[in-house]
Amino acid sequence: MARLFGTDGVRGEANVTLLPEMAYRLGRAATLYFGKEDEQPLILIGRDTRISGEMFEAALTAGYLARRHKAKAGIVISASHNPFHDNGIKFFGGDGYKLPDAVEDELEAIVHQLEKDDTLARPSGEKIGHIEYRADLLNQYIDFVLSTCHERFDGMNIVLDCANGASYQVMPRVLRELGAKVKVIHALPNGVNINDGCGSTHLESLQRTVLETHADFGIAHDGDADRCLCVDEKGQIIDGDHILVMCAQDMIKAGTLPYSTVVTTVMANIGFHKAIKAAGGRAEITQVGDRYVLENMLKNGYKIGGEQSGHIIFTDFSTTGDGPITALQVLSSLKRSGRKASDLTNLMTTYPQLLVNVKVATKDGWEENEAIKAAIKKGEEELGSDGRILVRPSGTEPLIRVMAEGPDQAQLDTICNAIADVVKKEQG
Repeated sequence: MARLFGTDGVRGEANVTLLPEMAYRLGRAATLYFGKEDEQPLILIGRDTRISGEMFEAALTAGYLARRHKAKAGIVISASHNPFHDNGIKFFGGDGYKLPDAVEDELEAIVHQLEKDDTLARPSGEKIGHIEYRADLLNQYIDFVLSTCHERFDGMNIVLDCANGASYQVMPRVLRELGAKVKVIHALPNGVNINDGCGSTHLESLQRTVLETHADFGIAHDGDADRCLCVDEKGQIIDGDHILVMCAQDMIKAGTLPYSTVVTTVMANIGFHKAIKAAGGRAEITQVGDRYVLENMLKNGYKIGGEQSGHIIFTDFSTTGDGPITALQVLSSLKRSGRKASDLTNLMTTYPQLLVNVKVATKDGWEENEAIKAAIKKGEEELGSDGRILVRPSGTEPLIRVMAEGPDQAQLDTICNAIADVVKKEQG
């Protein structure tokens, strides 16, 4: 049986593969697990703007405030950067961190037991819980985000793309409070336009608006605002690799980066590693997933880590990726440098990298498939020591991702698509 929890919670197409019944069982499982010491555990639930959120909220409810309010757990209802028809359920512990695999396994075991025979304990009488809606918590979160920034951005013109998602109320207020002049785009959510041609996965309109308005900087979040990608005044993309380089260099200069070390994943561009080394730093590498980045950071005392996709973690401020906090840290590094954003973008040269997502019927068994292994080996031989190939399953979608990196884009196209064709034939 496939594991219920992926790298970022439980996801699927709302009311098709992710059903309200599953949300109900997950809610029951959470109450049973986190209610071992308290029959009425406080669980905070938050969601983004997609239309199916209300349906799942009725069976559940989370987020960044769990630690402050001494909640037993937090639950986020979101599918992050995915289109509106998808949704997901992501758990956090009362300490604000994502749950360890072992705890997710326990929750999953309870869910499977409920599927077979729902005879586990139920509260009754005065012990039945209730839902309390707390719109005021938004202001607490805004105050917290502002407290992480010690610079002002007076005179700076910024374009902000909210992806019609969770940041649409927060980030315009935060940036204006810090003195910036802000042009906001994609901040009119209607339940179905989240991530639709906008946000951190579709930067074209942000790039265009930055150039048209002669802005100094552009910021894009995704649907649940745990990602942040940026655009400089020339319209050049500042991805997660660039953000790590910019912020790490600033921290190295200030003497605030322990062991001069940044944590990243196997997806980091070759140019990232060269730039970090040139700045006097070093990189620790983990498998893909911000949870694995965080595990490494906490284990070794590192303060900054993240992914090319824009999940960046600053352990001085947060327990998980937080797009608004990331945006303020990047802007602060830019302000302290006294330079244009494009100067910092050019600290890192991005080497050609091609990623092909192959939709598959099953992700199981691909590593042992002889045809896929042969295709990968052939590609590696063609690239030689000048590049690399990485094939891995998505942790949140029915995809196998094929990535190739090297100096020649045309060669990457040929190699990457040849491998993808074999994966599609064998697993599709």
